[in-house]
Amino acid sequence: MKNVLLASVSLFILIAGPVSANQQEFPAKLAGQAILPANTMVPAPADAPEFLKHSGKFTTADRKRTEGLGSVPGKDGARVTDLKLPFDGQPVQGFSGIKTMADGTFWTLSDNGFGSKANSSDSMLFLHQMKFDWATNKAEVVKNLFLSDPNKIAPFPIVLEGTDTRYLTGTDFDIESIQPVADGFWLGDEFGPYILKVDTEGRLTDVIPTTLDGKPVLSPDNPLIQLPSNPAAKMPVFNLKRSGGFEGLAVSEDGSKLYGLLEGAVYKDDGTMETADGHTAIRVLEFDVASKKWTGRSWLYPFEDKGVSIGDFNMLDDTTALVIERDSGAGTSDKACADPKQPKPDCFEAPAVLKRVYKIEFNDANIGKAVRKIGYIDLMNIHDPDNKKKAGSKDGVYDMPFVTIENVDRVDATHIIIGNDNNLPFSAGRAVDKADNNEFSLLEVGEFLNAK
Repeated sequence: MKNVLLASVSLFILIAGPVSANQQEFPAKLAGQAILPANTMVPAPADAPEFLKHSGKFTTADRKRTEGLGSVPGKDGARVTDLKLPFDGQPVQGFSGIKTMADGTFWTLSDNGFGSKANSSDSMLFLHQMKFDWATNKAEVVKNLFLSDPNKIAPFPIVLEGTDTRYLTGTDFDIESIQPVADGFWLGDEFGPYILKVDTEGRLTDVIPTTLDGKPVLSPDNPLIQLPSNPAAKMPVFNLKRSGGFEGLAVSEDGSKLYGLLEGAVYKDDGTMETADGHTAIRVLEFDVASKKWTGRSWLYPFEDKGVSIGDFNMLDDTTALVIERDSGAGTSDKACADPKQPKPDCFEAPAVLKRVYKIEFNDANIGKAVRKIGYIDLMNIHDPDNKKKAGSKDGVYDMPFVTIENVDRVDATHIIIGNDNNLPFSAGRAVDKADNNEFSLLEVGEFLNAK
């Protein structure tokens, strides 16, 4: 009986074992770090409505208006951070996608604001051109580009519908990924989910719904979903969880295709989530730029056993790409709460475990199937022998124990850039009681980038 049981267990591991069973971990070395302080604010544009001069006015648990600046504490679970809402101005935070530019700068973006459609109506959507000085650990915002819809492209009434400038807010869209192009920017949204296009002035030009196998992909935050007037009537159908839209958006080398990577798995008609190789899997969807239509081609990205979300997605060449995969933990195990079921304000309820950057491959041969995970680097175990860090290293090891790490791209043949989304003022992963700064790190990973 014992031998039969062992054989059965071995067979199960072969069939449904960890996705990482045949993967290789590659070393990463910290080559530089730049930090933008958490409390970085900019004023709303001069022509913006008075409503946008202060942000975070609807962030209490009951979403009631709070006008008094600094009267609502930021909280990460049971832990209170050191910043309070509402803010005077618009926060430069929540970086959720990055792209390396030829001039040495980087384009990134702030996401929808304060974490939900319900509480972000006074949070402006904007993109950022950034410059990093790795020697001095400084991050500089070169330019902010605020988004607007003056030509009424959005197929629904926006928050600032009746204004002249029609600036877009975090209740209109949740932008989470970015690809700069000659005439503007492609953006991935989570509410629709939509693929968005804005011009070089930040003006909305396209809002493109998502389809998979000819069927709509809809989140519960899709603005066109309506609840029935009768409580006994059938509820509207959606097949993607909240915050499950386009966390990742990559572009092909020739610019002809976009690849949208959903953060959440699509639910099938029977109520189960899509899987690949025995694991929950999310879709990579191919989009044709010229026709502005989905091609119908897609691939599946399977999560690791402890993986729950992806953070960013950028192509390396025609068939390989970088993807951040993470768990929902934050903080380090040396400051873990004794009982995670009874979290306290001086410890981490669920410390970070799985924070990785994967190199993946997808091509014509595996359409409709799982991408190939070639290998990964562990963001909790980055070598720092030269003490390049400004924050985060201990005993020669730099770590990134943030709940959301949502920026990755190749910088050159041997380096990548990686950055966190600090969910201001709610996330505290570096310290138990301080809102996380915006940390950008330059990693030397030549062996990883060359892995086959």
